[in-house]
Amino acid sequence: MHITIRNRHIVGVFTFLVGLFILLSCSKDDGLPIAEEEETPFVFRQPAFFPQAVESTIDPKTGLPSNPLTRAGVELGRRLFYDPVLSANKQVSCASCHHQGKGFSDGVALTTAGVSGKPLERHSPTLINLAWTDKGFFWDGGSTNLESQAFGPLTHADEMGIYLPMLVERLRADATYVALFQKAFGELPSEHRTAMALSQFQRILISADAPYDLYRRGEQQNALSADQLRGLNLVRQKCSSCHAGELFTDNGFHNNGIDDDFGDGSHEGIYWGRYRITYNPLDLGAFKTPTLRNVMVSAPYMHDGRFKTIDEVLHHYRFGIKDTPVTDAALYQNNDKVGIPMTDQEVEEIKSFLHALTDEKFLNNREFSNPYNK
Repeated sequence: MHITIRNRHIVGVFTFLVGLFILLSCSKDDGLPIAEEEETPFVFRQPAFFPQAVESTIDPKTGLPSNPLTRAGVELGRRLFYDPVLSANKQVSCASCHHQGKGFSDGVALTTAGVSGKPLERHSPTLINLAWTDKGFFWDGGSTNLESQAFGPLTHADEMGIYLPMLVERLRADATYVALFQKAFGELPSEHRTAMALSQFQRILISADAPYDLYRRGEQQNALSADQLRGLNLVRQKCSSCHAGELFTDNGFHNNGIDDDFGDGSHEGIYWGRYRITYNPLDLGAFKTPTLRNVMVSAPYMHDGRFKTIDEVLHHYRFGIKDTPVTDAALYQNNDKVGIPMTDQEVEEIKSFLHALTDEKFLNNREFSNPYNK
């Protein structure tokens, strides 16, 4: 009996060692180093003149943010963001629809880059200064925080289409990811830790170094031309009810008069805008205000990408706003009629200023770039 138990013990140890060898052998050979130092907090950048950033949801047990930034968590999130293994067919990553050089938008009206190849019902939004988003994510605010937001594109049949248990199985079969999750969170890969890592990376996508910012902070007084300064004043006068403050968005939801028929309730009411979330009739056709930062590199525009150029956008606000019971009151600037009066010269000055919101440092920051590109 003693010999039998000993033999079983030896077999068990051998089996464990074989399994460990297999686990360590199945990681990606991507050549990316895994740092050995212990987990350290990530120093979050709070730009001058920006409002206070929104922290992750407070954990009621500790009274602290439930998903604090760490270097390990941010780097894990960055790798996950660019890794197509998160999609059902292993061909689509978050970056497939969010390109850094386009402000993390994608340059098309309605993308077909998802696993189904079907066009989506909404335009891929930019991912800029999300750490200050305080009224919900997606075009209708349907997600209240970055962590929960991640599950939308991950599981949507026309986006990444992944079955979450399958995602966890894939990540746990990859020794590199096992080590990275252990370092970031002290546990094996899971769906909720995946969402937490992705949100940590997206929180650091901060754009605050455009020519406008250099001027605003007094670092370069000649950063803006005379035309751009006039354009800045025009934006503040005519656009700041929605594109407010240093973020150039109020993060709110407005009906900007691009439609006057809200009868289409298909696709779970996706064309209703904020109304599909609140069921407040005043929210019909109201969509999230996008930031104007990097707006000149993130065409097309609106929640469905209908306007190909910034000229089309400005033309709409001058001449194309539809007068409906739910059109935002801020758009009645033309003697109490819909429209925002602008001369042709003012349009050119506004466009000139919008170029001053293009942040080349953000668009080319290697800390935000694909880590798999060597």
